[in-house]
Amino acid sequence: MRVLLVEDDEPVAESLRRGLLRYGFEVAWVATGGAALRHEEPYDVVLLDLGLPDTDGLDVCKALRERGDVPIIVISARSDETDRVVGLELGADDYVSKPFGVREVIARIRAVMRRAQPRTSSAEPAGPDRYGDRLTIDRKAARVHLDGAEVPLAPKEYDLLAFLTEEPGALMSREQIMEAVWDANWFGPTKTLDVHVAALRRKFAGAITIEAVRGVGFRLEITKGGGADGTDRTDGTDGTDGTDGTS
Repeated sequence: MRVLLVEDDEPVAESLRRGLLRYGFEVAWVATGGAALRHEEPYDVVLLDLGLPDTDGLDVCKALRERGDVPIIVISARSDETDRVVGLELGADDYVSKPFGVREVIARIRAVMRRAQPRTSSAEPAGPDRYGDRLTIDRKAARVHLDGAEVPLAPKEYDLLAFLTEEPGALMSREQIMEAVWDANWFGPTKTLDVHVAALRRKFAGAITIEAVRGVGFRLEITKGGGADGTDRTDGTDGTDGTDGTS
């Protein structure tokens, strides 16, 4: 999917660009409204900051909407309700307030693209994603089931599980996880990540393993043929306290 990112704040744009690329998006980044309106390459969705250096982002939103029906998601530090309403009335499909997490933006992109795609009577509705014989994740409803029973999760526990199961077996660095699950501009300690990993290990023991790679990050594996006896088949590289020894 091709994304036109219109954002003048380079650190924010670069962080968001990296996150989108990691999820398989193609990203064209411009820093001004004029560059956005002159952009000639095709794109499927626009991420548009309102606080641009050369023009008001609302004017850019209006101009882009007059050109076609490509979905537009406004991203802005403006939290005033009037700006939200005006943006939506000018043709924006959604509005994300800064600060935001990469996963939130990706979820909103997927949502507006689903709404934009024509539905056919023969299309099968998307169901929960299944991982192995025991675990299912319904991303649309943000619900997780183990052996058919729903598992209550704190919001960040769900976000972390949803992120790690996007690519089972892939090694994710602590920085990638913090950026995707907590905040694109997270600068605090990452000990909270260890706490949430430990919670997921307890709640889904025997269905998944989350291996800690010292000094790097975590890798989630789906346990194949695991029983419901609560045995976590971690290989012992991560210690017994659910952390990887870093903070």
